[in-house]
Amino acid sequence: MAVLLGLDVGDVRIGVAVSDALGSGAHPLCTLTRTNRQRDITAIGDLASIHEAERIIIGLPVSLDGTLGTQAEKVQKFGNRLSEGLDIPVEFWDERFTTSEAEDILDRVNVDPKDRRKIIDQVAAVIILDEYMRSNANEA
Repeated sequence: MAVLLGLDVGDVRIGVAVSDALGSGAHPLCTLTRTNRQRDITAIGDLASIHEAERIIIGLPVSLDGTLGTQAEKVQKFGNRLSEGLDIPVEFWDERFTTSEAEDILDRVNVDPKDRRKIIDQVAAVIILDEYMRSNANEA
């Protein structure tokens, strides 16, 4: 099974998750603080190289009615530039409700609210990647 990177792309931070080579699940990797597009792309490329990722899955914030709003368009633009800048396929994955799921998970494990900002994006990236992997496992 291929190693995948999952990204939860925001305006300020990018949560990053990685799958294991066995395809048994996704794990939080890090949170990148955005600086500029080229540095962000380089940092993601470095992570993909270190972990030998074969594909990058980016959460796409689709509206509840299925349309793409301003944030989704920003994420698509970033993803397209990432795809152009790296030699790794990039796919988008509907990320509706991942942030609220991540909040629920952090509530259940009693993460202090002041510490959440450090990890919420990683947890959202894990959810995105897990959902992608489960969906593709069912198609295989």
